[in-house]
Amino acid sequence: MSLNIIVLAKQVPDTRNVGKDAMKEDGTINRAALPAIFNPEDLNALEQALLLKDANPGSTVTMLTMGLPRAAEVIREGIFRGADNGIVLTDRALGGADTLATSYSLAQAIKKFGHYDIVLCGRQAIDGDTAQVGPQIAEKLGVPQVTYAEEILGVKDGKVTVKRRLEAGVETVKAPLPCVVTVNGSAAECRPRNARRVMQYKYAVSPSEKAKLPEDKQKIVESRPGLTIEEWGAAYVDADPQQIGMPGSPTKVKAIENVVFTAKESMTLENNDEQIEQLVKELIKNHTIG
Repeated sequence: MSLNIIVLAKQVPDTRNVGKDAMKEDGTINRAALPAIFNPEDLNALEQALLLKDANPGSTVTMLTMGLPRAAEVIREGIFRGADNGIVLTDRALGGADTLATSYSLAQAIKKFGHYDIVLCGRQAIDGDTAQVGPQIAEKLGVPQVTYAEEILGVKDGKVTVKRRLEAGVETVKAPLPCVVTVNGSAAECRPRNARRVMQYKYAVSPSEKAKLPEDKQKIVESRPGLTIEEWGAAYVDADPQQIGMPGSPTKVKAIENVVFTAKESMTLENNDEQIEQLVKELIKNHTIG
């Protein structure tokens, strides 16, 4: 059977390169000042979507991301790897959203799609580590959810079979379609870019990006089908202004404190067993180790 698959992907700050400007005064992330990458577990989710597409001819994979206009980069990355198209949900009104407002906004966008069979996303994003957005989306859509997925084993008779990786072991479950599935980082790694698709879609851009292109590049985008990445705003998905962005986010940052670890004491040891043994005893005594 052919499937309409939606993959939620997030452009996240690269936590390996966090600088002093990483946070704004209001406690929200300053995404414009940070290097951005494709959220790792969303790549695992994309691979599960592409495997489903391979096993079910006629299926389509649509990427959906919410963020700044530059988040179109993750849509392109998904298309290079095998996704069919993508949409950027972007609007100033969506800024500063916590998981509640984010899940509401994405659920509204998914409803705008109309018919869908499976929504796939990573278990959690590395910038928040809450693992809340996927389950909250399922609740707002009123559909079943399967979390901690490691492998989607197949779809048959209107049900998806999923292998879940839990702390105590592995279990296999079935869920009726449509449903939401969140995918673990232990799932299969995403396939690399396809060179032919990179050449075919390297000029795929959103309207915001197209406006900044030279005239000759704009003509290329206009002349070739499939090179426009759609942008949707809050009004287009019929989002309630009081449930999106900062107004729809009950999570508030009370204070931010920079913690710098410095060594207050130091000890120089000679190369002998007696001093090493004495140091170990002191560390055990003050509960540094034990």
